[in-house]
Amino acid sequence: MNAHANGKLLDKLATLDADAQALMVRATGIFKLFARGYHRVLKVACTIADLVGVDMICQTHVAEALSYRRVEVRQNLLQVG
Repeated sequence: MNAHANGKLLDKLATLDADAQALMVRATGIFKLFARGYHRVLKVACTIADLVGVDMICQTHVAEALSYRRVEVRQNLLQVG
């Protein structure tokens, strides 16, 4: 379902816990994510949470979603943690 969700709908559907929100804020600055990149990461994190069978997106789901970004972007992931 989230594959077809636009940004506004995804923001309503995706529920992040406090740690996941903090990680997304840090990652947005480090990776210089614009709305499109932010929502792509959010969609992947939402899918990961769905696969695990939980409604709340947590920090590990966001971290995993970020790890799937391009190799040069992944190198910056060490700065986020």
